Amino acid sequence: MSYINQIHSHLKPKTNGSPLVLDLFAGCGGLALGFEAQGFETLGYEMDADCCETYKRNLEGDCVNVKLTPDYCFPKARVVIGGPPCQPFSVGGHQNGIRDSRDGFPVLISAVEQAEPDILMFENVRGLLYRNKWYLDQVIEALEGLGYVIEYELLNAVNYLVPQNRERVIVIGHKGNFQFPRPQARRVSAGEALGQLACEIPPNAKFLTASMDTYVAKYERASQCINPRDLHLDRPARTVTCRNLAGATGDMHRIQLPDGRRRRLTIREAARLQSFPDWFDFTGTETSAYNQIGNAVPPMLSYAIAECVRNYLDITTRLNADEVKSRQGPNQFQLQI
Repeated sequence: MSYINQIHSHLKPKTNGSPLVLDLFAGCGGLALGFEAQGFETLGYEMDADCCETYKRNLEGDCVNVKLTPDYCFPKARVVIGGPPCQPFSVGGHQNGIRDSRDGFPVLISAVEQAEPDILMFENVRGLLYRNKWYLDQVIEALEGLGYVIEYELLNAVNYLVPQNRERVIVIGHKGNFQFPRPQARRVSAGEALGQLACEIPPNAKFLTASMDTYVAKYERASQCINPRDLHLDRPARTVTCRNLAGATGDMHRIQLPDGRRRRLTIREAARLQSFPDWFDFTGTETSAYNQIGNAVPPMLSYAIAECVRNYLDITTRLNADEVKSRQGPNQFQLQI
C-alpha cells in the first residue's frame, strides 16, 4: 500500500458521538483529525477564521470562531486537547514566555478546571523544555493541583509515519497508568510521501529566479549549510513551518527538478509532508493555507496519541465498572431452594 493510500485508510473521521474532546487553539484541525479517526467527537475553538472554516469543511466536529480568554465558558468533556500558541516559547517568537500576550496556558488551565476531563493533552515546541522550562513547571504545578498526574515526552513525528523530522513536547494529564505511543520502526521519506508529485511541474509552478538562487547560495554559505536546503526525496523532510513554506527565504522548502530548476512546494505537497490526506481542503489564500499547514499538528502523530488516549479511557471505564461491582458485593436476591 502506498503511503498516501495508507494515510487515507487511517485518517477517516468516524465519530460515534462519544466521548467529547474539547480542542483548544484548534488551528485547521490536524490534531482533531487524528482524534476523530480514532472515534472521538471533537469541538474546536479557533480565532483564525480561515482555520475555523477549514476545520468545519473537513471534520465532523464543529469549530467555534473565537479568541479564547480564561473567562470563556467551556462545557464538560472527557478529554481536553490543544496546542497553546507556541510563539511565546519558540526561537522565532523570541521566547518571551509568560510576558507574551499570545500565551494560551491560562486558557488551557481554565478549560480543564471547567470541563473536568478524565485526561488532557497539549503539545508545544521543544523550546518549552529549555529556556522556558520554569514556565512549564508552573503549568504542571497548576494542573497537578487539579488532581492530575502530569507526564511529558519529546516526540519526533518522524517516528509515527510522518515524513518529516518534527520534535514536539507532548504533555499528558491523567489519573494514572497512561502509556505514550511507541515509536514505529518505519521511516517515510519525502519522496515516498510526494510520489509522482515531486517529478511534475504543476500549473502556475513558482520557480526560483536567478537572483533568488544567488541569494540562497549566499544564505547557505553564511549559515555553513552542509547539505543544500532543497527537499531530499530519499529521506524525511526537515521541519515544515509557516516561514519555510510561505516565505521566499533562503530556508524555504523547494524541489529541485532533473533539469536543475528549483520550485516551491505546492499546498498539496506541503500538506503531504505534514501527513494530511489529499481530500483535506484548506480554506483561504495560498499564504493562509501554507500558514495553516505549517502551524498544524501532523494528523498521523495525533492519530498515534489519540489511540493511547482511547486505550486509557477504555481501561479507566472498565476499572470503574469493576470498582462499582465490588462495592455492590454479591447478588443478594439469589433464588433460595
